[in-house]
Amino acid sequence: MPETNSQPSSRPQSVHSSHHSATHDHNDENTPLLSSNNNHNVEAQEQAESSSESSHSPAVARLLRLFQPQSKSPPRWSSLLALFLLCIVAVLIMVLGFLAPSKVQEYAVQAAHFEPTSLSIHSFTTTGVTARIQGDFSMRADNVKDDSVRRFGRFGTWIARKVETGQSSVQVTLPDYKDALLGTAEIPSIVADIRNGHTTHIDFLTELAPGNTDAIRHLAKDYIDGKLQELRVSAEASVPVKSGLINLGRRTISRAMTFGNDNIPTLPEYKIHKLNFREVQLPDLQRAMVADVSVELGNDYPLDFTIPPLGFAILVDNCHPSQPLIQLADATTPSLSVKPKENLNVSVSGFVRRLPQAFTQACPGSHESPLDILLGGYIHGNNTTVYVRGSDSPSLDTPRWITDLMSDVTVPVPFPGHTFGHLIRNFTLADVHFGLPDPFAEPDSPESNPRISANIKALVALPEEMNFNISVGRVRADADVFYHGSKLGYLDLNKWQKANSSRIDSDNKDEGPLLAVQSAIEKAPLIVTDDDVFTDVLNALLFGGKGVELGIKAEVDVEMETALGQLAVRKIPAEGSVPVKPIKRGGVGSFTPKIGNLQIIDTGKTSLTLTASVNFTNPTEYSATVPFVDIHILTNGTLLGHATAKDIKVVPGVNTNILVTAVWDPQTMGGEEGHHVGVEFLSQYISGYNTTLTLRAHEGTIPAQPSLGRALSKFAVDLATPNLRGGGEEGEKHFIQDATMHLITSTANFVLLSPLKTSTIYVTYINATAFYHEDAVGHIVYDLPFAVPPGSSTSPRLPINYGSVGSDVVRGALGGTLKMKAKATVGVRLGKWEERIWYEGQGIGAKIRL
Repeated sequence: MPETNSQPSSRPQSVHSSHHSATHDHNDENTPLLSSNNNHNVEAQEQAESSSESSHSPAVARLLRLFQPQSKSPPRWSSLLALFLLCIVAVLIMVLGFLAPSKVQEYAVQAAHFEPTSLSIHSFTTTGVTARIQGDFSMRADNVKDDSVRRFGRFGTWIARKVETGQSSVQVTLPDYKDALLGTAEIPSIVADIRNGHTTHIDFLTELAPGNTDAIRHLAKDYIDGKLQELRVSAEASVPVKSGLINLGRRTISRAMTFGNDNIPTLPEYKIHKLNFREVQLPDLQRAMVADVSVELGNDYPLDFTIPPLGFAILVDNCHPSQPLIQLADATTPSLSVKPKENLNVSVSGFVRRLPQAFTQACPGSHESPLDILLGGYIHGNNTTVYVRGSDSPSLDTPRWITDLMSDVTVPVPFPGHTFGHLIRNFTLADVHFGLPDPFAEPDSPESNPRISANIKALVALPEEMNFNISVGRVRADADVFYHGSKLGYLDLNKWQKANSSRIDSDNKDEGPLLAVQSAIEKAPLIVTDDDVFTDVLNALLFGGKGVELGIKAEVDVEMETALGQLAVRKIPAEGSVPVKPIKRGGVGSFTPKIGNLQIIDTGKTSLTLTASVNFTNPTEYSATVPFVDIHILTNGTLLGHATAKDIKVVPGVNTNILVTAVWDPQTMGGEEGHHVGVEFLSQYISGYNTTLTLRAHEGTIPAQPSLGRALSKFAVDLATPNLRGGGEEGEKHFIQDATMHLITSTANFVLLSPLKTSTIYVTYINATAFYHEDAVGHIVYDLPFAVPPGSSTSPRLPINYGSVGSDVVRGALGGTLKMKAKATVGVRLGKWEERIWYEGQGIGAKIRL
């Protein structure tokens, strides 16, 4: 299209209006600016127009061609007729324009159609923008519903052919915002073909200026907040109009338009292609953080312009919606070129000097800060929201009105979360040390649970977006513990533990660097929540012959040192394992306790309280601290007593001199049946029988953790009753070591071996019979108490009644020794405790003396 040669004006001028014609190409002011190649007007003769008549107005030229003769000297009457018809046309135009304006206006409103093809910003000015608008204008009579209006309009526009609007100013207002001025547009002179089906290509520059800034901000806020269900605008302009040589005067044109929610443009779609955090050095030698973001914005509009450099403030949510947003960073964009219906690639750089205190401190009534909420949602893959607000531009060439308009407009930008997969890998516990609960702890307190001390080791896979130095200073976590997929309990690591870290390279070339983190935890509570699962673990360890592997799923808090200072990232998901090594060869059977230094420290009517030093072997590879433990003592399933130990440290292998206190009270703990079983056990033990004791945990084994005691109670340990004296010789098991029978006095005395080393036992009653080859030799009944001190001692001479067979046997062995067996009922007393037991001894060597 030819360039406009008009002189520059203070008002915007038309760039081009083109008229498509198959036969003409003239550039004087009366040449039609556009004609349609699809001209199907009922007046076909207008295609025979000659170029010599182009100096006339379109309507006059048409009339003259109709009546002009072929001779070079037209008759006078022809000219008069043409002039007369010209007057008629003028009258018709006046009638159409002035006497029937409603019909014309109705036709114009319904038939007019404008299809924009391009909207470009020619330049930014101090008060607005100079925009170039291109599009196709046509009248489409088919859009008019009323037949009379359509016929009248087509006839009138066929007569007028073209109209020209002069320079005008259009004001656009917002009725719903107190008729506030949205903006103004200065429109240059435009010539358009108004005949049905003819298309005029329009191309002009217009000066656009924003109106009431507060109203525009209010409108933008309602739009962003989703409150704008419809938009009503009113446009009004006073436009000078003429058709050909006839000036139709200045017309005031106004139109109200309502845009429904579906017709209001939406914010463009966007995709974040790249996010990178890096550390920079400031001129004052301080460090800061820069976030580089690459964003692709969708553009479905015919826009063509260049956006000047802009500045933005990046904000995030505060603790409560009623509190002001927290400014986190300043961002800038370079000059951007927007092309019609082409997506826009934008590179944004956000600069963070420091983290505001309001962003890092915990919210009232919560342990989380806005930083925790933001990062927590992001690393868990949840969408978070950041807010973008206009601020000062980095370029002085950016008009001030742009920054003023953007300064109070805040746009929420949903920021997609990013799951990092296994961010923390190989989360393991090494050098595990178990501790039992404190017996004096309050129920449900951390001290009332088993405790674990260990070294936490983990590998942190640093996201590729994080290209800055990180040093981990402290860690803490809440870790659920699983066995075969079932939850055993959880490990409470909510206290900060010191940590150290080192950066290492990954073996996988496709992965970024790794951060090796190590931290020592001390006495972390292990809360068992499922006794059945705990039982399965113990069963596998005690009887499975191999170790078990416990799974861990944790949420880890990491406190790190960065360019922005100390930064805590919370609830990072982590998974790992805790391998529990099996019990060594020999299993529970290698426990083999040995008792020494047995002492009676208290007695009751039915009970004995004693202490002993116990040596045993720990078959596991784990150490443990036991502040208090209570174990039931049973035989054949009957409860006889219990043993307790306090403040002991168990190490792998041999453990010596463990002080244990035991209470023997079968009657109180087992009733009459317990009393009977207790008598039988003591009788068998003193008689040298092989007896077995069962040690079993119970609900009170660990007072603060009854559930743990119940789980342990399912695993009983059966042990051969140890020699109370600690000796290993077979002879030392017998209560009666030796006997001497006196014929003349019919008495006998015995050498007795006490099982106790510090307390004296009193024999209060004896009813005994001695046998030789199943024949009764003698019978003793004695009810006077005598003492059996620690060690070996001799009893007083006890009267013996020989039977007829016994006398002969004893006399026959005079001076020698008889190997006899004895059966007796013996009453024994120890302090306040007194009991009658039976005794059977075999192979007792009885010396026969006079």
